[in-house]
Amino acid sequence: MNTCTWASALIFSLAVIFSGPSPAADDVTLLKDLTAVIMLLGMPCGQLVSAKRQADNDHIASCENGNRYRVYVNAEGRVVAQQQ
Repeated sequence: MNTCTWASALIFSLAVIFSGPSPAADDVTLLKDLTAVIMLLGMPCGQLVSAKRQADNDHIASCENGNRYRVYVNAEGRVVAQQQ
């Protein structure tokens, strides 16, 4: 196997290993989803600045206006946003 073929195989292998969904893309999607939930529940927020995961389906969301909400799924399966 010549050097060029070996290097191409190595680069391809590394690209396959490291090409997965980006955690940053998941963060953007999560922020959009939590923003929509807070807005649909009628809570004042504007835009979310950050979200911290507490547990499955349980997040602390911080808004640009300074409000913070705990967004989670309750025992009945409903999404709830509680101001912190």
